[in-house]
Parts: sequence; structure tokens; C-alpha cells
Amino acid sequence: MVKLRLKRCGRKQRAVYRIVAIDVRSRREGRALRKVGFYDPIKNQTYLNIPVILYFLERGAQPTGPVRDILNRAGVFMEFCPNQQTKLN
Repeated sequence: MVKLRLKRCGRKQRAVYRIVAIDVRSRREGRALRKVGFYDPIKNQTYLNIPVILYFLERGAQPTGPVRDILNRAGVFMEFCPNQQTKLN
């Protein structure tokens, strides 16, 4: 199974995260299938490659909790299922 999750980068006390599509059995710093975004919690900046994220979601990838929150704020789930009015939990 594939998950969309955060991969820690950066230096000590200055973490930045890549949002990656990765196999569930891989560890956090393991080899990713594809980089799909970037998140900097200190500057509160986010870059998302929406077409690639939608590609993985359509094929059954499950986002983790923090990634789900980032995608909700960006409105990705509205594009993924435009007919539904409720949030995905």
C-alpha cells in the first residue's frame, strides 16, 4: 500500500518536510516513490504538485494525518471528490 507522508529534511532545530508517496513498509527516511510536495512549518510555506497528488489518491494512496490536514487546507479534496460536500476523515 502507498501512503502520502512527511519526510524530514533540514538541519537541527530547523526542520522542513517533503511530502512523498512512499510504500508503507519503508521507514521515514526510506526511498520514496515520488516527491509530491514540500512543507516548511516555520515559514508556513507549502508547495504541492496537485496533479501528482490526485494521481496517487485516485489509485488508493492514503494520506497520513498531518498530510491530510495540509491537503485539506489547500483544498485538494474538493478537487478529488467535487460532488461531496463533507470533509474526508
